Amino acid sequence: MSARRAVIIDNGGANIASLRFALDRLGTQAELSADAGRIRNASHVLLPGVGAAGDAMQRLRDRGLDTLIPRLTQPLLGICLGMQLLFDSSAEGDTACLGILPGRAGRLPAARDRPVPHMGWNTLQPCSPSPLLSALPERAWAYFVHSFALPVSGCTTARCDYGVGFSACVQRDNFFGTQFHPERSAAVGARVLQNFLALD
Repeated sequence: MSARRAVIIDNGGANIASLRFALDRLGTQAELSADAGRIRNASHVLLPGVGAAGDAMQRLRDRGLDTLIPRLTQPLLGICLGMQLLFDSSAEGDTACLGILPGRAGRLPAARDRPVPHMGWNTLQPCSPSPLLSALPERAWAYFVHSFALPVSGCTTARCDYGVGFSACVQRDNFFGTQFHPERSAAVGARVLQNFLALD
């Protein structure tokens, strides 16, 4: 894994340090960068995100990355908000996103026994084969922290339920996404990151 030139897009996400530690444990020292050339030349690209969709998209636009990211051909993994940014738009601030995948993130419905944000462990329910989910246990638990989510669609490779069904993992071509945080999902998350780094 050490030969991989992984780059984490520096977009202000609060989970960057824990993501780097998780990759370090897998033998991959990922560079943190907002430089278009370094991102373009990476073997693997990770787009993390914590916070508001509008702010995150503005940071990408300010750095010219909103036009670069959709043109990347190497494996790219969007994490949490980073996954949501791969889609057309988000209801959070009525934000136009990157438009790589079709769909719009909506706010999860809250209930007395189901507070929003959805914070904690939940089970992944596979929908279609994906190399990202290879060798996961039959009942895989992952850690979520989010208020907005994408509905289940043709891009969904694993779903989760929290009052409504939503996309927990997505894939189209070289673009992958996890609504959960693999860097905080123990052995399941480590396997997902390892699977991602193994992609050509």
